[in-house]
Amino acid sequence: MHEIVNSPRERAIAVGVGTKRTNREEALEHLDELEFLAETAGVEVLQKLYQALDKPDSGTAVGKGKLAEIKQIVEDEEIAMVIFDDDLSPAQVRNLEKELSVKIMDRSGIILDIFAARARTTEAKFQVELAQLQYMLPRLTRMWTHLSKQFGGVGTKGPGETQIESDRRVIRDKIGFLKEKLATISTQKAEQRKGRDELQRFALVGYTNAGKSTLMNTLSGAEVFVENKLFATLDTTVRAIELSNNADAADSHGAHKNVLLSDTVGFIRKLPTHLVASFRSTLAETIEADVLLHVVDISHPQFRDQIAAVMETLEVIGAGDKPMLMVFNKIDALESLEVLHLLQEQYPQSVGISAQRGINIAALKQAMLDIADERHEVVHLLLPYHAMKELSNLYRTSTILSRTDGDDGIELIARVEKKHLHSVQEWMMEAVA
Repeated sequence: MHEIVNSPRERAIAVGVGTKRTNREEALEHLDELEFLAETAGVEVLQKLYQALDKPDSGTAVGKGKLAEIKQIVEDEEIAMVIFDDDLSPAQVRNLEKELSVKIMDRSGIILDIFAARARTTEAKFQVELAQLQYMLPRLTRMWTHLSKQFGGVGTKGPGETQIESDRRVIRDKIGFLKEKLATISTQKAEQRKGRDELQRFALVGYTNAGKSTLMNTLSGAEVFVENKLFATLDTTVRAIELSNNADAADSHGAHKNVLLSDTVGFIRKLPTHLVASFRSTLAETIEADVLLHVVDISHPQFRDQIAAVMETLEVIGAGDKPMLMVFNKIDALESLEVLHLLQEQYPQSVGISAQRGINIAALKQAMLDIADERHEVVHLLLPYHAMKELSNLYRTSTILSRTDGDDGIELIARVEKKHLHSVQEWMMEAVA
């Protein structure tokens, strides 16, 4: 049992820097999200500041006037940390720390801190450590400034540089070690996924805090951790769920169908590329899924930007062309359903739900079943009795809708995934409409 100690939250300022071409409203929304990230990490943001420049200052990101303003607030409010919404260069961090005498963080650093606190499995811990080391490597210079402070003057350059280079070698070696470990885990997971090839795979994707884990629990009965904070889930959860045609909607070939559903880390705007790379093995469930369920918090004011951010990340990881069902979540929080109706015109393959309250879950399952059926064909087969191996394979990879054992063999009507049709061509009598 771990003892929980309630320590005072660090007080911080959130700072955004844009150019004259930056959409100010959008930049302020990003600052609001940075505040939410900081709160998730246990930091109290007292003020948010924004400055538009011709271009960010190469030395401190902000202009001299804004830097003086930040310094005054730091002194007046006893601020312990200043967080920037965009990644800072090592030189900028060093200059800001020297000028403000407080901890300087950027968006990537805050996200990494949250990930480190949320990682539970060995794989997630390796992935976070790898991302942290890759983030740290170019920033080592500032960690050794104490050497020059302690031994000013001639003769101090060598030891400082030697220590930095030594530390860089250690970090590079550890990065190599972690990459090898993650490659091994990835290979093992790929083998495990091969054993599940007979079931169609759906993957939940979406912006962090959109309700993916709540939907996972609703659909599967899994007990995935749910919290109103960003990145509550880092580790992949995979569950088998049953999709069923209801009695009214079922046709003559209606049937129960089992599929696999996976849930993993949510996406976010300005997600650092090294984080995406580090979590590639976790995201393999998304990359290899047959169908993506893109969960959207339709009650969020910036849900369209969040959709765009998710689509952009899917492109980066190579899953941008996957079949997708848009799942507009939290419809119970809408004052009017007009926005949902407009979105459903824009996204014909979509459904509106409330995962938390269980609203329209049957419609979602039906939509999933319809997509699954699009990837299948119902066929009429006659298998001779000597083809029992093929019969066994059919039961494993397909849905048997009817079976009649006759004199000439076993007559079947089966729903076969199209990628497996070639294996039953020899026995096929006809495709059933």
